Parts: sequence; C-alpha cells; structure tokens
Amino acid sequence: MIVVTAPTGDIGHQVVESLLEHDTPVRVIVRDPSRLPDILHNKVDVVQGSHADADTVRRAFEGAEAVFWLVPAATKAESVMVAYVDFSRPAAAALKGNGVKRVVGITALGRTTPLADNAGYVTGSLAMDDLIASTGVDFRALTMPSFMDNLLMQAASIKNQGLFFSPISGDLKLPSCATRDITAVASRLLLDASWSGQEEVAILGPENISFNDMAEIISDVLGKPVRFQQISFEAYKARFLQFGFSEAMAQGMTDMADAKNQGLDLGVERTPENTTPTGFRQWCEDVLRPALLG
Repeated sequence: MIVVTAPTGDIGHQVVESLLEHDTPVRVIVRDPSRLPDILHNKVDVVQGSHADADTVRRAFEGAEAVFWLVPAATKAESVMVAYVDFSRPAAAALKGNGVKRVVGITALGRTTPLADNAGYVTGSLAMDDLIASTGVDFRALTMPSFMDNLLMQAASIKNQGLFFSPISGDLKLPSCATRDITAVASRLLLDASWSGQEEVAILGPENISFNDMAEIISDVLGKPVRFQQISFEAYKARFLQFGFSEAMAQGMTDMADAKNQGLDLGVERTPENTTPTGFRQWCEDVLRPALLG
C-alpha cells in the first residue's frame, strides 16, 4: 500500500494516476472526498481528513509501505515553520508508530547555500525534511526549483494582457521543471522497494532559462507578443496580501523570491541524473497553450 497526500493537487493527482497505472494499491488522505474525480473513488482507499491530524495519519499509515508527502499551501498560517514543520509533526510520529518503510517528499533546492537560512517557504520545507529524516525512515527529498506550471496562475494576465510578473530579474537564468517530470521521479521511487537511506534528489529540468527567455518562447508558441515585467518585492508581497495570505506567509513568499533572485536555485550542478526531459517550449506547447485556448 502506498499513501498519497494532497491527491487533489497538481502533483498529487498525477502521482495517484501514475501509481494506479502500475496496479499498485493506493490510499489517499483528502479533506473533501468529493473533490476526487469520480473515476478514482472505486480505485483508491480514501481516508478523510487532514494529513496534519494525528488520528488521520495514524489510520492512513497503518499497513503502508511507502508515503508520498506533500504539504499543501497554508496561506493563512502564522509562520512558515508552522506551515511546514508543525503541520508535519503528527505524520512524523505516525511514520514511527506504523513502521512505514519509505517516504518520498516534495521540497525545495537550497540546502547547499547559506541563502536557505532566510528563504521563506524554502527554509520551512528544509526544516520539514529534517523532521522527517529524524524518524529514521528511508527518505528521498525531491528538491525542486520553481515549477513551469506556476505560470498557469498568471494565465489570465498572459491571455488578456500579454504579460506576466515576478520580482526576480528577467535576465537571470535559473532551472525550472515541469510537474509531470516531478510525478515521474516520485512514482518511480515510490514503486521501487530497493533503495534505502536518506538523500536529496534534485529535479532541474533540461536547461536554465530566464523569464525574458520564457517570454520569447511563449510569444512564439502562442503566436502573439507576451512580455515579462519585473515588479518590486514590495508589490509582490502586496499581491499575496490581497489574495488573503497572512502577513507571515506573504513575507515567506517574498523571502523565497528574494533568495532565488540571489541564486538560491543555482547551488546544485546539473547532471544526467537530475536532468528531467521536459523543456520549457515543450511544456508551453503541451500545457500552457491548451490551457489558454481552453
């Protein structure tokens, strides 16, 4: 049995579908089972509740061999440590209590650089990894840069204004990965019972690319001009506050962007092992263009 957390999110639902393609028994933890696609209800074991709840994770982890761990966005949390570390404490206890053998978790790049000490969400996620590792479970922390798929959150602006935003320099070339490649790596590790120990596994995509590069590619794929606009960190934080984020979590997003702008995601060298296949142009053709046209 493999337990998948956050199964209705972008990565989680892809992991569920991938595991089911391999005829693997899957159990999901979900607050609202009605959000699961109808086709999945008869194919997965459903534990209703939050994976921050001790009783929920105890029931979900019972008899489980492996767990896919992903902390959902807690936009109103009082701090990033509450959002990541405190959220994960019940699961850490349940991992020990139920004898789960392996955990594959979603986290961030940055441990190799001092910038991670004040990188908002990244700092919280790395502290969460330390908590999970302290249980002694065999653990693979999938460390990611920014996701290409995050651009979908600006789909309306791209479609209607030909514009997308970030406080990160438009000329800074950074790694970027597609969620479908994250899914492929996570599923492979969850299905493979041969590995042990604790390691970070970087997922870097095939190339470093800047936002200005992205704008050129998007323009070409969509057949209309799209440009990138750098905004101030103050304006960036204000946008999250407008979206209803708590002060601490809006600051956490801002600190993360600031650290990335200083090179946080450049601390791991690209190798054949951490290079994933989906390039930005391919992602635009396969994901962004259909999303905008749809």
